[in-house]
Amino acid sequence: MATQSIGMARPELIQVADTVARDKNIDREEVFIAMEQAIQKAGRSKYGHEKDIRATIDRKTGEIRLARYITIVETVEDENTQTTLDKAKKKHPELNIGDSIVDPLPPIDFGRIAAQTAKQVIVQKVRDSERARQYAEYKDRVSEVVNGLVKRVEFGNVVVDLGRAEGMLRRDDLIPREHFKNGDRVRALINAVRQEPRGPQIFLSRTAPDFMKALFTQEVPEIYDGIIEIRSVARDPGSRAKIAVISNDSSIDPVGACVGMRGSRVQAVVAELQGEKIDIINWSEDPATFVVNALAPAEVSKVVLDEDAGRIEVVVPDDQLSLAIGRRGQNVRLASQLTGWSIDILTEAEESERRQQEFTVRSQLFIDALDVDDVLARLLVTEGFTSVEEVAFVPLEDIAEIEGLDEEVANELKSRAQAFIEEENKKTESRLKELKVADDLTGADIEGLDMKKIVALAEKGVKSLDDLADLAGDELVEMLAPSPMTLETANKIIMAARAHWFPEGETSDASAAPGGA
Repeated sequence: MATQSIGMARPELIQVADTVARDKNIDREEVFIAMEQAIQKAGRSKYGHEKDIRATIDRKTGEIRLARYITIVETVEDENTQTTLDKAKKKHPELNIGDSIVDPLPPIDFGRIAAQTAKQVIVQKVRDSERARQYAEYKDRVSEVVNGLVKRVEFGNVVVDLGRAEGMLRRDDLIPREHFKNGDRVRALINAVRQEPRGPQIFLSRTAPDFMKALFTQEVPEIYDGIIEIRSVARDPGSRAKIAVISNDSSIDPVGACVGMRGSRVQAVVAELQGEKIDIINWSEDPATFVVNALAPAEVSKVVLDEDAGRIEVVVPDDQLSLAIGRRGQNVRLASQLTGWSIDILTEAEESERRQQEFTVRSQLFIDALDVDDVLARLLVTEGFTSVEEVAFVPLEDIAEIEGLDEEVANELKSRAQAFIEEENKKTESRLKELKVADDLTGADIEGLDMKKIVALAEKGVKSLDDLADLAGDELVEMLAPSPMTLETANKIIMAARAHWFPEGETSDASAAPGGA
């Protein structure tokens, strides 16, 4: 590389670089690089944008060196920046392909426009470096509570000065009816730190459930020390919230510790959240107990779980219905969010009527399927039989033990039940052939998918394993309605149907099914 320096010492550049690096808290080298790029841009404006003009600043003296670079190549594609080895050898015999000829240029006398351009480049580069530093500093602080001052309010969004960075509190992340003005102190949760086209953005939130969790962690030493755990939080920001806690020390009451002496601890959180009412409840591993606790202050008389459908039926006294549901359904909605169960609320009168309807429907099922009278059908339902399959396949003695029945009658009931199921299976097989359902679907051994469900799907156009695999979980649930099926079960069926798409030993991404195929 042939080079010769032309330049002069500029100690003031060293001072500028040091000052900017110190004030903006960025690396001194990054400031020098930004300056070099600014001078380089001004140089290209003077000598030609098509030329490879490069600038360097001596880190000790501040001397600026400007030079044009020409790269030696075998085949010239751009005459402004490249030359052949033969031409280069005439003046620089020591150079080879890949080396550069460096022609020093005189220092630039910056004009007003060139100086302004250089300033813009430096400001932009410094801003980019500052944003990169902010991102590196805050990206690992998500879910942390920070304090700041309101810098400005833009269209309902609040820009918060965090000291070494700015955070954005969007209108949706503010508690309803909450207003801030310039200079107000604000506490919020770092909800997300993302790289966006305009640079890294720090998004804050005062409505996130984790914000309440963090506030309790600050106010309750037992939570901070890990003695008490917050297992779940559900919020209707600014109005009401429920928080489920459990103690790892049997001698400490988790609810009492969170409430504090005369409610001092919980009131500190309530004050920060603009008067949001908070129900603190005991978390329980038993879903029924947890749901009963979550529906407080309403009293519950009975709970029925349907794990397959992911639902829980809660029966309350007639005078407790409005309290259990809450204003605009708030209490039951928060309890559902807190527990993760879909909750149906029934009064005792409604539950009694519903049970009577179910009793009648099941009795009629046995009358039609087994050709028995009303008394015997009701007797089977009363003893807990819910389907013809149960009658067909339970041990004979389980039926014979029913009061009023002997072994002969039990045998006859089982025979009739088995005959009915066999007839139904023939009808199902005939319907499958009629619908031209593919063998790979009827022969698939997928848990949760029986022949009746396959017929229901085939009637809606799903006639092969690939058709099933192409569905999304919510589509499968909708197609099989009113037959109860949870989204989780539907996703498992779809993932099992997709298994043949992948080589043995590989599995598909389980996250693909919930949202869509």
